[in-house]
Amino acid sequence: MKRDSKTIKIALGAMLTALSIVLPQVFHLTGIPQVGAVFLPMHIPVLLAGFLLGPVYAPIIGAVAPIVSHLLTNMPAAARLPFMIIELIAYGLASGLFYHLFRLKERKFGAVITLALSMLVGRLIYGLALVIAAEFFGIEGGFMAAVTATVTGVYGIVLQFITIPPIVFACKKGGFIK
Repeated sequence: MKRDSKTIKIALGAMLTALSIVLPQVFHLTGIPQVGAVFLPMHIPVLLAGFLLGPVYAPIIGAVAPIVSHLLTNMPAAARLPFMIIELIAYGLASGLFYHLFRLKERKFGAVITLALSMLVGRLIYGLALVIAAEFFGIEGGFMAAVTATVTGVYGIVLQFITIPPIVFACKKGGFIK
């Protein structure tokens, strides 16, 4: 069986979806207030999905993970859920597109460049969704909410840069990424 077969991609996608539900729960065990908003643990498996599975499967994982997590754990909160879905779809799509279709996987620091670009795209889409929702509902401060979320998530951004490129490098070296 080929490594890029649909069965393997579906199994890996299921594993990454499960990880995106379990990993935030592990972080919540620390008791740190707003730990999800600070460390962004659900983002890591979705970004990895873009690298490992590409731009088709990763956005699906980005959409499904927060919905299933909300249904099982009530996190993210209902008010935050639509924005998380939009953001994680953008992360999965961007990391898959940049790494595979735009061939950044062929560059020496392709994983780091892809990660930086994907985080930028994801946060911009998230901020735009907040601003549009604020305008639509007549709420002030949509732009500031986006800025606040980005500042709050700085530790998560650092964590992503520390964890994701080495995992991608190991997967590439092991032949899981062609």
